[in-house]
Amino acid sequence: MWYVFICEDIPDSLTARLQARPAHLARLEALKAAGRLLVAGPTPAVDADNPGAAGFTGSIVIAEFPSLAAAQAWGAEDPYITAGVYAAVTVKPFKRVLP
Repeated sequence: MWYVFICEDIPDSLTARLQARPAHLARLEALKAAGRLLVAGPTPAVDADNPGAAGFTGSIVIAEFPSLAAAQAWGAEDPYITAGVYAAVTVKPFKRVLP
């Protein structure tokens, strides 16, 4: 089943986010290589693709896992969690309808 990860950054997370980004992206690339990643990306703090110093307020990931527990376990090990970037991560089942 698909699961959506709704991740909320701590205030002023940009420095920690940039430091942990390579490890974070490596985990997403592994999901992509396994054909289990639908979409992933950050939510800019301002209305711009490149928010510069404003940084980001969080991330959205939609990926496939065998269960909610497996999705939650994967999310709990994200480098952005261990680096203190995310203040909270909510994982919910996601029903893909379109496209």
